[in-house]
Amino acid sequence: MESEVVDGRAVKMINSDDRISELKAFDDIKTGVKGLVEEGVTKIPTLFHHPPEKFPVASNTESTMIPVIDLEGIAKDPMKRKQIVSRIREACETWGFFQVVNHGIPLSVLEDMKDGVRRFFEQDDEVKKRLYTRDNMKPFIYNSNFDLYSPSALNWRDSFSCQLAPDTPKSQDLPAVCRDILLEFGTNIMNLGITLFELLSESLNLDSNYLSNIGCVEQLISVGHYYPSCPEPELTMGTTKHSDASFLTVVLQDYIGGLQILYKDKWVNIQPISKALVVNIGDLLHASFLLTIPVYITSDTDAF
Repeated sequence: MESEVVDGRAVKMINSDDRISELKAFDDIKTGVKGLVEEGVTKIPTLFHHPPEKFPVASNTESTMIPVIDLEGIAKDPMKRKQIVSRIREACETWGFFQVVNHGIPLSVLEDMKDGVRRFFEQDDEVKKRLYTRDNMKPFIYNSNFDLYSPSALNWRDSFSCQLAPDTPKSQDLPAVCRDILLEFGTNIMNLGITLFELLSESLNLDSNYLSNIGCVEQLISVGHYYPSCPEPELTMGTTKHSDASFLTVVLQDYIGGLQILYKDKWVNIQPISKALVVNIGDLLHASFLLTIPVYITSDTDAF
């Protein structure tokens, strides 16, 4: 076993066979990162160490906050709708992100969804273990690092995902602690998604139903992330730089913050706003735009 010094700190080097064994051992425990914290680790495993040059430095200022778009009145006021469409067009061309308020989803549903995610991850380990899987055909998937065997360093994060459309999962296939709110939240997000795709279509001077007609609203996947406290946060990350392989991602943040986007080569914090949802233009929608008319959109975020 060898080590090298990177930016003044010793980094443990492991060969590929040792790494695979460590990954499998971590996976087989089926309690994820939260399990490590509950064991009382004071030094995080080398599998989670990220090179220091990979850590982004946010440059958030008042002048670089992503647009916040108020959707109130879009169904009744044609002039207000036209103004909103214009703002969405500008946000997509400039940022690839925007936040929406007065989106029609009750605050109680948003808060219940966050509570439901927390209840799932904080329930008894033996209950969660029964749902731990890497079988992507399962209706509900809980694990830590969906791409466990691929990246050079793991994220300090546990996650679950479930597909809510086009086929609604059977009630017994969803965890009891968050079953009802998952389904209610999914219905609300689908309705909001249809509205957003209408506005996005209009922002491209297309028929309101254009994006829906090419299949953008056929599938809905709900993803919940849990970021346990970390004894050595300077060595790891909750989420690495990425773009979302979707048409659209709607992100529900808690009030802790930490979500960042890359804007003009600078990382910008997205400060949580009460009742707001973050909208991210995904890779598939970007590709769809490029196949129709030239609109320049970037994306980089994490989904809840």
